[in-house]
Parts: sequence; C-alpha cells; structure tokens
Amino acid sequence: MNKPARKSRSSARGSITIKDVARYAGVSPMTVSRVVNGSQYVSDATRQTVMQAVRRLGYSPNIAARNLASARGERIGLLHGNPSASYLSEFLVGALDAATRHGVQLVPEKCELTPAASRRAVRRLVSGGAVGVVLPPPLCESAVIRAELQAARMQIVAVAAGRPPPDLMCVRIDDFAAAQEMTRYLLALGHQRLAFIKGHPNQTASEERWRGFSSVIQQAGHLPAPGVEQGFFTFRSGLEAARKLLATEPAPTAIFASNDDMAAAVMAEAHRRGLEVPHDLTVVGFDDSLIASTIWPGLTTIHQPIAQMAGEAVDLLVTALRGGKGHGPAGSAHRLVAYELVSRESAARPMGTAD
Repeated sequence: MNKPARKSRSSARGSITIKDVARYAGVSPMTVSRVVNGSQYVSDATRQTVMQAVRRLGYSPNIAARNLASARGERIGLLHGNPSASYLSEFLVGALDAATRHGVQLVPEKCELTPAASRRAVRRLVSGGAVGVVLPPPLCESAVIRAELQAARMQIVAVAAGRPPPDLMCVRIDDFAAAQEMTRYLLALGHQRLAFIKGHPNQTASEERWRGFSSVIQQAGHLPAPGVEQGFFTFRSGLEAARKLLATEPAPTAIFASNDDMAAAVMAEAHRRGLEVPHDLTVVGFDDSLIASTIWPGLTTIHQPIAQMAGEAVDLLVTALRGGKGHGPAGSAHRLVAYELVSRESAARPMGTAD
C-alpha cells in the first residue's frame, strides 16, 4: 500500500516551496525554477504541468523573485494592448524611466482582449517571475485579467480607468471634468452645432468623456442635439465617424473626438472634402499624445500626462511591493493627476461670427 506523500516542514507551516511544486509535478526543482523564471529551455508540456502544480498548491513565484531582488531588482510586468501607437510609446517612456529610477526590471507583454489570450499573457508574466503588473487602458478594464492576476497574488496598478474599483490601485485624471472643460471651451468660441465621437465602449474613461460632454450640452439648454458617432480610439474608426458626421445637413461646425488619433482622422477627412481646419471646421481631441503636436494644424486637445501617469503607476507598484503603507488589497491608493486644456491651431470661432 502506497503511503500518502509526507508534507514538508515548510508545507506544514503553510509556506509552499519550490521543492513541494517539483515533487507534485514530478520534475526537478531546477525545472520548476526554469519555468518560474521564464526560461525557454523547457517543453510546453512540462511548462503546463509545472504551472498546474503552481496553481494547485498556491505557490507564488513572486516569493522567488523577491529573494532575487537585492541582486537584480524586482520584475514588473506591463501588459499592453492599446490601439494607439503614440499613446503606447509615451506610456512606455514614462514606465521605463520610473523602472530605471527604482532599479526594477520592466517586462512589457502584449495582450489581446480575449479571455484565452489574456490568461496566456498573464501566465507568461507569472512564469517569468514578475511580482506586480501595470495595466494601461484598455486592459485595466478587463475583469478576466484582474481575476487572473489576483489569483496569482500579483499586485496591480491600473492607469487611466474612468471608474476604478475602490480596492484597486489606480492613477488617472478626471475624464468627466476634462470633457466638460473642452465642451465649454467650444461653446465659448461660439459653436452651437457640435458633434462628438465616442471612445471604445470597453473603457469607462470613454463613458466619462461622453458624460462630461453631454452634461454641458444639456446645461446649455438652447443648443441643437449634437451629432454622435461611435469610435474605437483608432484612426480608421475616426475616419468612419467623420464621414458620417460631415455628411449630415447642416454639418457640425466643431467635432470633439475622444482621443487624438480619431481627431487626426477627422482632420484628414475634412481636408479630403476640401474643408479648411479651423476656418470651416473646428476639431479637438483628448490625450495630447505625440500626434497632436505633429499634425497640421496643431490639435487643440486635453493634455493627459501619459508618461507621468505611467511613471506614477510604477512608483505606486514598487512602494506596495516593498512594504509601503496604505497600498494593496488592504488599503488601495487612487492618484488623481492634473489635466490641462492645450489650445492650438485646430480650433477657432465658427464662420460668420465676430471675433
């Protein structure tokens, strides 16, 4: 009769070790170490067996990673899947600067927003020894990703979530107030026929921007109903929305797009139709990403300090990982950073109004 496996001393104390995982998976501790640290010299079948043992026993690879912290620094994951290349480039710059400042390793990992792909991306970070993860939009909104990370006992900081859960560390701006300010700016210029291009519906920040815009329109009372089209934060979706809005009669005199990529697309479509921006059409955006200052005319937009927000997210994460107070599940931290309306050449008074 086979005797039941005897628990190790560490297991009896409630602390699962790498040897416990190796014994459960039927492999050597060295193989477990290779899987945990993301080595390529492990077969897919062995990797899956080890990771099943890790999850079944509740072993946290971040314990091993923390033991190496004094030698090489913690490994911080950055899951990304933003369709805007300009947004992502600024985000990476800010995160890398902060990681260098703290002496941690930043591990970017691309992630598609499907449940299966999300789980695979998270597990790659876990097996690679990451101890915490920064989640920029749109991944910060994914319940699947958050659940997978929490199951792996990973610290999480979301960035630019419009309505983050109270127990989640987050760095963001007030999207609602920022959209309100931009809408009031357009009204102050004399525009009454306004249109709005919504951001991707899978992000709460999109909804907050739409709510900010529509609340000011409702407060004004006397304005015609604005034109509204759904966008997805991509240049292509901005083109499609612009074609529909500019084909209406009467056409809007100002279009507020929920991000700069879509605003740039509106300007491209306006030029294709022979319209001059801002003489014939005012266009404004949101984010102040690189494209806003490189297109012509320069784009009036809301400056969201993307690089700063990424850096502050890494700051929060490192503080939590190193035992800072008031962070993590027992006391999350929300940082609300300042935004700014940046006025450039794409906005002006509508034709036929006095300066």
